[in-house]
Amino acid sequence: MKRFTLAATAVLTLAAAFPAAAQFQKPEDAIKYRKAAFTVMANHFARIGAMANGKAAFDARAAQINAEIVNNMAALPWAGFIDGTASGDTRAKPEVWSKADEYKASALKMQEEVAKLNAAAKTGNLDQIKAAFGGAAKTCKACHDDFRKE
Repeated sequence: MKRFTLAATAVLTLAAAFPAAAQFQKPEDAIKYRKAAFTVMANHFARIGAMANGKAAFDARAAQINAEIVNNMAALPWAGFIDGTASGDTRAKPEVWSKADEYKASALKMQEEVAKLNAAAKTGNLDQIKAAFGGAAKTCKACHDDFRKE
């Protein structure tokens, strides 16, 4: 039931982000939007990673704040992957569009894992955060490997 709730929440969040696509005046605006969303998400994810990997002192409150931001940001970039944004200032591989179902599944998996990280951060338990961070990081890496140019 919990897994279903996570999946349903991810789908609804993703669906809610799609109307933003209609707001882009030019394809370049959509690319800037998704890049900005990924940048903010990555920055806050890295802050948690530094704590999880012992490179920064553990601060339970900071982990909670950063996990919440990552969780909220995780739904945003996908609205920027619209027609006409496969070229330009982007590192998205053509597979984003040619394997769109796989890409969407990857995005949803990442959102599920980020939701788990957010839940773990709310416990304030570093071991739980480390475990959840590892799962989320794997989904990020898998998507980068399959869908992002170096």
